[in-house]
Amino acid sequence: MAGVAEKARFYLERAVPQLREWEEKEIFSKEEIRTIVQKRNDYEHRVLSPGNKPSEWSSYAQWEQSLESLRSKRCKRLKIRHLNSAHTGQGRTLAIYERGVNRHPGSSALWREYLSYTASVKASKRWRKTMTNALRMMPTDPELWAMAGRRSAKNGDMAAARGFFMRGCRFCTTSEKLWVEYARSEMEWLEKVDKRRAAAKPGNDVLRPDRVDDGDELRLVDSDDEDEDGTVLPEPSKAQAKVIDKQSAQQLASNPAMDGAIPMAIFDISKKQGFFDANVAETFFELFASFTQLSVQPRISQHALDTLDQEYPSHPSTCNAHIRQPIIGISHQTAEFPRNLRDVLARLNQYLDVTTDRAELKRKTVAWIDEYLALENLDEGIRVVLGHTKKKMEAA
Repeated sequence: MAGVAEKARFYLERAVPQLREWEEKEIFSKEEIRTIVQKRNDYEHRVLSPGNKPSEWSSYAQWEQSLESLRSKRCKRLKIRHLNSAHTGQGRTLAIYERGVNRHPGSSALWREYLSYTASVKASKRWRKTMTNALRMMPTDPELWAMAGRRSAKNGDMAAARGFFMRGCRFCTTSEKLWVEYARSEMEWLEKVDKRRAAAKPGNDVLRPDRVDDGDELRLVDSDDEDEDGTVLPEPSKAQAKVIDKQSAQQLASNPAMDGAIPMAIFDISKKQGFFDANVAETFFELFASFTQLSVQPRISQHALDTLDQEYPSHPSTCNAHIRQPIIGISHQTAEFPRNLRDVLARLNQYLDVTTDRAELKRKTVAWIDEYLALENLDEGIRVVLGHTKKKMEAA
């Protein structure tokens, strides 16, 4: 434990200038500072001890964040506008997370917490470096790839977003999560461009990229290139690279078509993966159908529905997709919803007679009914109808 004590003292001594400034400006009393030092000492011994857990690093970082929040409130109350150590708290928290992920590189939760905090303090370059390292450590984590892709899409750089999603899909071939997120991102982009086109003046390019802050951009680099800090994103193996062939990759990366070609291509490529089944196809259909304001939505959702009809006829997922189609994406507060609900209930009786698994279809029906019943502002008449339908499904 002597080594642990020495390391703990080293990290504690680095915070001495900050503590002295707090005491001089009476932000914290001597007793409070003594308590802070003791608390930090306890945390340092925990995280430096053999067998430490990611949760201990997380607790340490969260405690530092709460301390920084308290410091900020007191400075505001005392009208202290300048501190030499103003950003020391953020730096200390980032350092704790960095040490934590270096100690536990396989902790997905700790990486995500680190990334979330980095984004919250707008440390863009740090976020970029951290995400690159996280992807190198866990290239098969779909949530990390989705986070990187969606951030690029949010910043208006769909080319970079597609690069992340495509590279991630080559690694993540055992689950549909990333593939569905890729399709969602493309649908959101189509919706954004659709709105832009409706409001655009003649001659304006509606496909123009949005303004991106270069410092916030997480660039894809080729295997021969290095990032500014010497790190590169993981490269898929030859087998993984074949998941999306060159022709498909070119179509996904550069196709600016507003006819929904990219979401449909994502769906078609996912059909070749081992995870694809009727339930996954239904998930894609529900995603596509939820974008009711998109002009090409009917064509895209019909593409998924055709696959369900052709490859999984009478499967509960296929039947459920047909049943729910009239109300997917329709707000329950609109006049259209109760009208379409009548059609849904008629379809329910029809497909219960033809499905290959009545029990599963009933289970799916109860599941989506429960989602509506959980809404607080649901019309009472609709609530009664759905409640009655649910009882019928559960009775048999």
